Amino acid sequence: MDIFLQQLINGLVSGSIYAIVALGYTLVYGILRLINFAHGEIVMLGAMIALSVIGLLTDSGLPGLLIVSLGLLCAIPCCMLIGYLIERIAYRPLRHAPSLTPLITAIGVSIVLQNLAMMIWGKEFISFPPLIDVQYFSISEATINSVQIFIVIVSTLMMTGLNYLVNKTKLGNAMRATAQNAEVAGLMGVNANTIISLTFVIGSALAAVAGMMVTMNYNVAHYDMGFMLGLKAFTAAVLGGIGNLRGAMFGGILLGIIESMGAGYLGTLTNGMFGSNYQDVFAFFTLIGVLIFKPSGLLGKAGGERP
Repeated sequence: MDIFLQQLINGLVSGSIYAIVALGYTLVYGILRLINFAHGEIVMLGAMIALSVIGLLTDSGLPGLLIVSLGLLCAIPCCMLIGYLIERIAYRPLRHAPSLTPLITAIGVSIVLQNLAMMIWGKEFISFPPLIDVQYFSISEATINSVQIFIVIVSTLMMTGLNYLVNKTKLGNAMRATAQNAEVAGLMGVNANTIISLTFVIGSALAAVAGMMVTMNYNVAHYDMGFMLGLKAFTAAVLGGIGNLRGAMFGGILLGIIESMGAGYLGTLTNGMFGSNYQDVFAFFTLIGVLIFKPSGLLGKAGGERP
């Protein structure tokens, strides 16, 4: 029972991060039918930019929480600009090209961003400075800390806010109209190019926050951290139903729990021989299973409500 509770907590934390990143995939796919494989690299850039700002301010005498907040506030607009430039330069000219062409371009953009990050920040891991006093709380025999609680709460607020934005606002109506039929939406006064750019910008803002969350949770960042995180978030989006906002949220949390439970119990059964190092296996077994038995995802593809 103690193992179950601890792994459930760990799974909810990692699943909350997966859900936020998966929403970026879902937003873009819902409108363009494009898998933006560069999205994981935007998460990575958000983490790297935030850590760079935090590093510059570490000895400034400012409170630690304020320094972290300033790092995130600098990372968000930078990632939003990067997301806009990616859509404007790499994807928009290929909007009517064969479907394989944008996919190859997305992979190419991912490689370019990863190598640029390596040139700027190097190959070494960058540590998150100890600016925040982390508090630990016990639940039965399980432990959760204040950073994990913060991640779950912020992720929940972001998912709720995005769901409200897409379903209850004029911008959300325009996004859903563009997803349904961009030409007809244009006749109704919706500028499809603007809506698509805003979709990339919103997804990139979410990615910046997710990058900060990953760094705070694991205390390190690296130039290739976005690759595996992006694949897992894509798995979460497929698990819930690609193009479905609620599906991305559900899929991300469920994938985190599956990973954590699988790795935790496998480590226990094998006396630590296999464990957390093998949690990636469970993510991709999950992806294979969904693609074989329910390709539309657990919540199905989005219909009228897709973004």
